[in-house]
Amino acid sequence: MTNLKLKLVHLYPLFLNIYGDIGNIRVLQKRCEWRGIELEIQQFNIGDNLDIGTDIFFIGGGQDRQQVEVSEDLQKYKTLLTDEYENNAVFLGICGGYQLMGEYYQPHDAERLEGINILDAHTVAGSTRFIGNVTAKIDYLGENSTLVGFENHSGLTYLRGDTKPMAEIIIGNGNNGADKTEGARSKNAFGTYLHGSFLPKNPHFADYMIKLALQKRYNDEFNLEPLDDTLEFKAHESVLNKAY
Repeated sequence: MTNLKLKLVHLYPLFLNIYGDIGNIRVLQKRCEWRGIELEIQQFNIGDNLDIGTDIFFIGGGQDRQQVEVSEDLQKYKTLLTDEYENNAVFLGICGGYQLMGEYYQPHDAERLEGINILDAHTVAGSTRFIGNVTAKIDYLGENSTLVGFENHSGLTYLRGDTKPMAEIIIGNGNNGADKTEGARSKNAFGTYLHGSFLPKNPHFADYMIKLALQKRYNDEFNLEPLDDTLEFKAHESVLNKAY
């Protein structure tokens, strides 16, 4: 199949952008470009119009004040985003964005921030901040069985129902520091506390997202052309099993 096209919407980049999240967009853009896949990128901020028919949604991390504004605006698009999720659109949420993909985030001494609930999860503010390198094990990407990144959060996230962990903690704290889970997955929606940025050090996961997006748009199976990821996996290995 030739002339492949995908559409990515970057949700609220003016508000949720404090952890180098644009690096995740650049990775998806370049890995598509190197394979001849056209990736249309649209930025969506408060006051913009959100279109249907998107293949990938990305939402990054931010501070509590920015999360309040985003939480309020997201409620206007909850039904649309839920429909896109049910239509197998790919979602990736990082840190604060991950929290707002769940049912709610409850800060200290403040009103609850409502999420869009495409992940059956909730988050409460904790008393300890988790900061450090993370290594986590995954079981759905073949021989590339680990994810790495850097966590910096005090939120404690708990999963329920059909929402499963994105990975299992080897080193680090992950969702809540207690149950050894990192991130969440439901259908093609993923949330994680790993940033720094996440995808440059995990090119196998970036490709997994691209593959899922292509299958969603074209209703067909895809095997992506391999790329030379020598440098990317050197970055991956530099974090792998590093002491917390």
